[in-house]
Amino acid sequence: MTSTLQITNLTQEWVESLRRWHLEFFFIPTIVVTLATLFANPVLLTCIFLSRALRRETRYLLVANTLTADMLFLILNLATVICNAVRAQIPWLVCELVTAVTITAYCCAILTVTLMVVDTYAAVRWPLHYHEILPPARTHRIVLALWVLAAVYPFTLVIMMEVERGNPNEKVAVCLVLISLGFIQVQNVMGIHIYFFVAALICALLIFYCYIRLYIVTRTQGIWQNRFSRARVTLLAHGILLLLYFAPGFVFTLELFLFQRKDISQDVRVWISTVNMCVFMLLPRAFAPYLYGLRYREISDTLMQLLHRHRRLGLTTTTVS
Repeated sequence: MTSTLQITNLTQEWVESLRRWHLEFFFIPTIVVTLATLFANPVLLTCIFLSRALRRETRYLLVANTLTADMLFLILNLATVICNAVRAQIPWLVCELVTAVTITAYCCAILTVTLMVVDTYAAVRWPLHYHEILPPARTHRIVLALWVLAAVYPFTLVIMMEVERGNPNEKVAVCLVLISLGFIQVQNVMGIHIYFFVAALICALLIFYCYIRLYIVTRTQGIWQNRFSRARVTLLAHGILLLLYFAPGFVFTLELFLFQRKDISQDVRVWISTVNMCVFMLLPRAFAPYLYGLRYREISDTLMQLLHRHRRLGLTTTTVS
């Protein structure tokens, strides 16, 4: 059973480390990047859902789901950062629920970007049957299944934690996914590591397999011969984005491992957690909307049409006035 005193002592030590190293300054880029991304993502979502052609395409529905999961993750991450910065006392149950939803959003984004690679492979491998394999209705069911799959394990852990916890009214000064999962991990250490490792391994193997097969299928078409061909640039951009999505997950697994080690300095754990939460986890979400907006011509064209339409409406209104 998780000790209230143990949670209080750890969060107090965490706060002292943050103050001693002035790590609150990491919250500034967090807020700036989050607000910039929260401005860009709704614009792209608007482009997708206002265009009948785009919202019927599987790849754009997957892009929309990735952007939605990223927005949810960013909002919860920003709320957590602000609450931690002002030292707000948060009920432990609320912290657990925020942790579960944050993990769900992160895992759903990872699963969706993995499925985007599989979708690209299916479109190239079976172009004549692609729309029969993945019609919009089936894509909607797949997206819903991704959210359910991503939510099952973290919410199961929260339920288990609530059943075993003694004091239902305890509060914490610092709410972090690491601390919540760290205490859950005391009794479920193997389960948590197996969950993250197996999920990451399956996604990585799927991505590598699809990219290798894509290269084999398309290498005779001449699209890879030019050093700066669209295929090479797209592969490089998506490869970097996938790396940025997966890397924080592996760093977080390292954080969970270090959380149980008594020979590791508390300052080291606080530094790694702060940099991962305020920098590494934000990078893919900061680049994703601009990558999708620039690389997908249909989205950029729709955006330009909306801007021109808005400008014409503004001119018309001015003329009438």
